[in-house]
Amino acid sequence: MFGALRRLLRALLALPTPARRALAGPPVVRDGQILDLDVQLVLRLLGLIAPGEEPSLVDQRRATDRAAGLAESVTPGVTARELTVPVPEGPGRDVPGTLPACLYEPAEVGDRPAGLLVHFHGGGFALGSIASSAPLCRVLAHQAGVRVLSVEYRLAPENPFPAGLADAASALHHVLGHREDYRATTVAAGGDSAGANLALTAAHQLARRGEETAAFVLALYPVTDAGRTGGSRDLFAEGFGLRTADIEVFERYYLPDGLDVIRPTGLLEVDDLAVMPPCYVSTAGFDPLRDEGEELADALRRAGVPVVARRFPGLVHGYAGFAGLVPAARDAVLDAASALRAGLALGVRERYSRL
Repeated sequence: MFGALRRLLRALLALPTPARRALAGPPVVRDGQILDLDVQLVLRLLGLIAPGEEPSLVDQRRATDRAAGLAESVTPGVTARELTVPVPEGPGRDVPGTLPACLYEPAEVGDRPAGLLVHFHGGGFALGSIASSAPLCRVLAHQAGVRVLSVEYRLAPENPFPAGLADAASALHHVLGHREDYRATTVAAGGDSAGANLALTAAHQLARRGEETAAFVLALYPVTDAGRTGGSRDLFAEGFGLRTADIEVFERYYLPDGLDVIRPTGLLEVDDLAVMPPCYVSTAGFDPLRDEGEELADALRRAGVPVVARRFPGLVHGYAGFAGLVPAARDAVLDAASALRAGLALGVRERYSRL
């Protein structure tokens, strides 16, 4: 299904601008921003074929993995190898175990040591997998010239907080302590949406414990402030893919009853942001999560953390999933890949300057 849909979308997006505008409808302007025409057209078509009733969580998970086919991009020479990452017993995990993972290696790296991104997929802490994140990981590996280790963490509601964060922090800690196993010169953490939250909070958790942490964090449209209202959550509550109602459902899945909704998911309330490594934080203009991501970037700056913050005003949440179709989304992912390459290169220089 998704292969045929991708072909249809590509054919429609190849039409002249007037034809695309006629199909997409009038320009959408909100908060001084104009929704990208190609994104608007994709959203309209997806809305026309969406099921009439709310799908079950199982169906949503299947659809999320299958939809990865829409994001396929040309990534020549990137190989993928499935493996597991050991994680110890600890907070959020009663017994030691392993996490499924996939290692993406670009041809230009070969067998030599190189930078490594430990990546966590998006999906509201309840959806997604290493399969759903494969297109983004391939593009990042190809464009940044680094290895990417995509790690699959336990999902809510079966495994609510702190399971996902425990898995992310343990996986990052393991990789940092076993660089030679991954031929990694320096290690970054990253992800999109909920995965960006896990990358940020895992890096922060290791640093505040005085342990080695990621040299760089790549956070695409992150979740940072569960339970909030107003602002972008109201402005873009409906009609732009991710709905504010969806976010609220995912928050209930992830955060057990009675748990403070701020502390597990965000860094906006902590008093030690200065321990964070340099970060890249991107937001989308038409995203309910836009404001909280930008507030985090501002808070990091105030704490003295080097930050590259990008807003892509015409895009929506999850724009990496459109990178194989929409030029503006592809450019946004390439921007992230450039930042990753630079962040890991700076991390290498800093690490070896201390030796």
